[in-house]
Amino acid sequence: MKQNQIDIITLGCSKNLVDSELIMKQFEANGYHCVHDPNHPQGEIAVINTCGFIASAKEESINTILEFVSRKNNGCLNKLYVMGCLSQRYKNELEKEIPEVDKFYGKFNYKELLTDLGKAEIKSCNNRRHLTTPHHYAFIKIAEGCDRHCAYCAIPLITGRHRSRQMSEILAEVKELAAEGTKEFQIIEQELTYYGVDIDGKQHISELISRMADLPGVEWIRLHYAYPNQFPTNLLDVIREKPQVCKYLDVALQHISDNVLSRMQRNVTKQETIDFIKKVRRKVPGIHLRTTLMVGFPGETEDDFRELMEFVRWARFERMGAFAYSHEEGTYSAKHYQDDVPESVKQQRLSDLMALQQQISSEIEAEKVGKEMKVIIDRKEGEYYVGRSEFCSPEVDPEVLIKADNDLRVGKFYNIRITDSDEFDLYGEITFT
Repeated sequence: MKQNQIDIITLGCSKNLVDSELIMKQFEANGYHCVHDPNHPQGEIAVINTCGFIASAKEESINTILEFVSRKNNGCLNKLYVMGCLSQRYKNELEKEIPEVDKFYGKFNYKELLTDLGKAEIKSCNNRRHLTTPHHYAFIKIAEGCDRHCAYCAIPLITGRHRSRQMSEILAEVKELAAEGTKEFQIIEQELTYYGVDIDGKQHISELISRMADLPGVEWIRLHYAYPNQFPTNLLDVIREKPQVCKYLDVALQHISDNVLSRMQRNVTKQETIDFIKKVRRKVPGIHLRTTLMVGFPGETEDDFRELMEFVRWARFERMGAFAYSHEEGTYSAKHYQDDVPESVKQQRLSDLMALQQQISSEIEAEKVGKEMKVIIDRKEGEYYVGRSEFCSPEVDPEVLIKADNDLRVGKFYNIRITDSDEFDLYGEITFT
């Protein structure tokens, strides 16, 4: 057990990661050494930043807490604190069930931990972070909360209403990170096209991204978690016209059947969704679309699922994830619908959908063989350097593997000619022209 070391364990999404990075900076300004490695915990204090989005995420959070409780009981840990979405939503229950945790904090009051440790918040470190990602890329959270009320989603119950950060604050953060060598910025929030609406009633995401692209040192900007309803068309103009903005858009569609979309309270129809995809591809040639789909929502019939499969065949998403529906207490669907699709049917539909996407992805990646792409190197792994093109977000998308025949630098861009592909990754070689 290392004195003055704090182990930070982050579960769930990249928005949680940003919170962990913010508190790490404060800890370090107060003289602590922070480690973000759950596989080698050695600190006298552990802070677990939890996820509470769906059942599997909650289970992982609970199991991680219990694992560190065991370490504490065995004398390998002095203090254990828990923060994040799970404790925001279930604080009272967790305090009763796991009293070994020294204190639970929610999603927004976690900086109170500094006071509880006898320290103070360092104002000069506000909005500054200890990056846990490779130094060349960072996640930029531009808002909290969500004003959408999809029937299945517990996030508004956890995070509350949508609250945009001030544009000047975001741009200052990006400018500082770029000056320190960060080249790539993943823009995240629960619904990024809503950015600014809570401030003056207008969508300001296009202005924000355009101004961000003009900052010195910014080379790539990638957009995550959009919503198809009321999508600002001028954002597509920014993606097309600004070379710093990757031709990549992450927009969760969830389903295509009007029956299911209506029950989900998505406020969008099948035809509107199809028209949206056509518009995106028309206005931004070559764009890569990432989406998330759900199977097994209450009332989803075999016909609904076949419609979803046909839609995926038509849309040919370059990137796609999917998950099976689970009842989340407090949501509209948990209150008003029976979870009437058997688990075995959900899992079979999920398997069929992902098998289809695997085939589509394999075909799309194969079309890149022979082309030259700008690639940033993330790491060296065995005999390969591992990088990504503008069409690949960290940790979730295919990567580009380059044989380590030449000395390449992590965090640097190279022109790579694609020589081969498989279902998930591309293989390439550096070009010297």
